[in-house]
Amino acid sequence: MKQTAVEWLFEKLWNTNKDKFSWYAILKQAKEMEKEQIVNAYNDWEWTGDYEDGEHYYKETFNKSINDKG
Repeated sequence: MKQTAVEWLFEKLWNTNKDKFSWYAILKQAKEMEKEQIVNAYNDWEWTGDYEDGEHYYKETFNKSINDKG
C-alpha cells in the first residue's frame, strides 16, 4: 500500500531519535516525496492544462525552482 508523504513523515519521525539533524534530513526527504507525488499526479492526469508538465505545474504552483529539493 502506498503512503502519502505526510504519512511517511509521521512514521519516520515517530521511529527516529529526536534530534534536529535527523528530523531535518527526514523532512527534506518527505518534501521531495511530496513533490514527486504532485508531479506524478499532474502527469498522470490526461488533460491539457496550463502547464507543459508536472514539473512546471509544481514550479508555478508552489513558486519553487524545478531543481529545488526543499
